[in-house]
Amino acid sequence: MHIDIITIFPAMFEGPFTQSIIKRSVEKGLVSLDIHDLRDFTKNKHRSVDDYAYGGGAGMVMMIEPLADCIEELKNKRDYDEIIFLTPDGNLLDQEMANQISTLQNIILLCGHYKGIDERVREHFITREISIGNYVLSGGELAAAVVVDSIVRLIPGVLGDETSALSDSFQDKLLSPPVYTRPAKFRGWEVPDILLSGHERKIHEWRMEKALERTKKRRPELLEGNNNQK
Repeated sequence: MHIDIITIFPAMFEGPFTQSIIKRSVEKGLVSLDIHDLRDFTKNKHRSVDDYAYGGGAGMVMMIEPLADCIEELKNKRDYDEIIFLTPDGNLLDQEMANQISTLQNIILLCGHYKGIDERVREHFITREISIGNYVLSGGELAAAVVVDSIVRLIPGVLGDETSALSDSFQDKLLSPPVYTRPAKFRGWEVPDILLSGHERKIHEWRMEKALERTKKRRPELLEGNNNQK
């Protein structure tokens, strides 16, 4: 997978993209990431990429010209499956969406700022809009990092255990069951006997039961309309 990110704060990605799973996926050649500074595409001598909104009102708007020039330059180099805008009024990111995006070959992530981007960019370039929650961030960079992390870990070969991502929370509309590790006893707190039994079928049944129990208690809305869970 190749991911291009358009931003006015490229340094914000140095931390999350140079550590852990994303770093390893790049080193393995499974993912390539390019960060593009939108200010490199403005003709303004002060490198500004924003201006006042037509009609007045508080806040600035990211201008269409540098955005269009940047996107079109990228599109001249490769074909994109999706051009994604990170915005609070986009579709809410969930596991099903992450699964689908992880199968794509080339995507662009556009990080908004200020009061947003010129609407014509959304109308003529953007193919998908994503929100990571019902709240507002200072910009789309953190949201873009979340999206990248959520999809990269699903790409075959990225995780050491190929089945690990398949047992994550939300993959089956369920939260993950409780997990334990050594020691089996600590301060009188013990690991459930079933997990020490070595009986795979019974352990699987226990985990499914606990996952359903935890989901009903903490996130019951995940079970709404799910005919496979009673």
